[in-house]
Amino acid sequence: MSNQPKKQSFLGGAAILASAVAIVKLIGAFYKLPLNNILGDVGKTYFNTAYEIYSVLLTLSTAGLPLAISKLTSQAQAQGRENEKRKILRVALVLFFVIGLVGTVFMYTCAAQLAEFQNNKSAFWPIRVLSPAVFCVCLLACIRGYTQGQGNMTPTAASQVLEALCKLGLGLPLAWYLLHMGKTLDIGAAGAIFGVTAGTVFSLLFLILYLLRHRTHTNSLDVPSPSGDLVRAILAIGIPITLSGSAMSIITVVDTKIILGQLQAGLGLTEEAAAALKGQYSWAMDMVNMVASFVYPVTTSLIPYAAAALTRKDYAGANRTISTGFRLLALLALPAGIGLSALSTPIMRLVLPAQREAAWFSGPHLAVLGIACIFICIMILTNAILQTYGKEKIPIFTVIAGGVVKVVLNYFLVGNPDINIHGAKYSTLCCYGVIVALNLFFVWKYSPQKPRYISIFAKPVVASLLMGVCAKGVYNLVGGALNAANSYGGNALATLIGIGAGVVVYGVLVIVLRILRAEDVKGIAHGEKIARILHLK
Repeated sequence: MSNQPKKQSFLGGAAILASAVAIVKLIGAFYKLPLNNILGDVGKTYFNTAYEIYSVLLTLSTAGLPLAISKLTSQAQAQGRENEKRKILRVALVLFFVIGLVGTVFMYTCAAQLAEFQNNKSAFWPIRVLSPAVFCVCLLACIRGYTQGQGNMTPTAASQVLEALCKLGLGLPLAWYLLHMGKTLDIGAAGAIFGVTAGTVFSLLFLILYLLRHRTHTNSLDVPSPSGDLVRAILAIGIPITLSGSAMSIITVVDTKIILGQLQAGLGLTEEAAAALKGQYSWAMDMVNMVASFVYPVTTSLIPYAAAALTRKDYAGANRTISTGFRLLALLALPAGIGLSALSTPIMRLVLPAQREAAWFSGPHLAVLGIACIFICIMILTNAILQTYGKEKIPIFTVIAGGVVKVVLNYFLVGNPDINIHGAKYSTLCCYGVIVALNLFFVWKYSPQKPRYISIFAKPVVASLLMGVCAKGVYNLVGGALNAANSYGGNALATLIGIGAGVVVYGVLVIVLRILRAEDVKGIAHGEKIARILHLK
């Protein structure tokens, strides 16, 4: 008898991962918001410098290869090739073990050189403490790709929640304790980042136990492909995806080097003063990345289901899955981005009570980055769609095109005394705008059934703009009565009321304008009932 869980639907899988992301982000809020207030803008830059380097190694190791495993596994499952599936996992584990080990050794031994390259020598200990996580996450990504390829998103969701709990339970108390004992900010940032490393260790142990408990013994007569062929297949799919993902991570690292370098060499600021300005920008990017993380469940669930449909030559089914992905993104990303932009400074003041002055300076960053958030979400989805269609190389070039725009603009804008750190937000907006314009064109070009972008985005744009106006208006009205400009409590209450009013208005508009369709909810639990209650067609 097989212990393999029942395969979930595309929307069911996306709902499970989205629920996990919501829980992870809630836990993350209890981790990052106090941590930001503990570390301040300078310590935040030490933390982020290490994490950006880690992200590059992580992307090189895990951006494309797990998706390749997921795609190959889903294809093998669609063809009933159980022996092929099992061999894909064995080959992938060996491959990821080697990649992860090399990444960890490199990050640990070259910590000093990496910190110096970033014009941020104080990031040495955070980089070194984070290095073991590269090895663990490589194996984590391999196992997650395998289970997702079988249409089972539950292990990924559970392991993500466990990882977040470790960050909160270990990293935050350790950072507070170290700073309370009089340690420097770089050591405090290293303590905070230890929680990330510990989370990957415990998450990996959980998934290993899951695999051992859910081993399948289904008899199958298929002869699996040779190991060399499987490695080549994984690399052929994974490397282009990895290059497109790592290009953005590498550009981010170079971008940080340019920003800190221009602030120090171009404007004459000290390393600590430059780190403070970069930290204010990073706080705003944290809010944007939080929203963008909710797009990944859609893409993670989309690729194996659309790939399996294409393997069966079910082009209509693949198109339905991709169209639903577009509608879900428009439904969620547009109001989130416009909402962040409309209430930018009030939101930053809400989440940074111990960093009042820095929160005021972070607000203008978020006003622009909220719009950039929409483009980031669209980029994530369109990259996944192109990869599903077998056009893995295209996102490499579109990301590089946007990255070049970002780096060039930052060099000139940040180095301008009249613009300085504010150049970073404008370069980010232009970067993702270029990527999305190119991606949407290529998705339209290669889709068997051409997507109708105006019909997909027009109504959500109108609803989101009305929501933003309402949220801002309510905030101004309530904030004026509560003296929100000078009171944290007044600002917090006015912000929450403004957000609540925006949510209600948007929810009503979604139904009135018929933005949501019945097919968009029928794949989730009680979807049929929800569709009837809301009179969806």
